[in-house]
Amino acid sequence: MATLSYRRRKRLPKNKDNFVFPEKAPDPGSYPIPDIEHARNALARVAQHGSPQEQAEVKRVVYRKYPELDPKKKQKAQAKRAARRRLMRNRKGS
Repeated sequence: MATLSYRRRKRLPKNKDNFVFPEKAPDPGSYPIPDIEHARNALARVAQHGSPQEQAEVKRVVYRKYPELDPKKKQKAQAKRAARRRLMRNRKGS
C-alpha cells in the first residue's frame, strides 16, 4: 500500500473523494481513500471493526469511486468475458 504520511493525510481535502467519513462520526477524516490501495484497506478495516451501517457506507463510497472493486460488477464483467470467449471458440470451430 502506498504510504500516506501524517502530514500528507492532513493536507488531503476533507471530502468524499478522499475520505469515507470526511466530517461525521465515527471519526472525522477516517478511512482515507486517495488511491485504490487505501480503498481496499478501508474495506478490510471496516469489515473487521465496523458496524453494519459503517460497512454499508464505506462500501457505497468506495465502490462509487472505484467500481472495479465492486464484486457484483466484477462478476458481471467476468461472465461477459467468458461468454465472449465461448462465442469466439464456437466461431473458430465452424
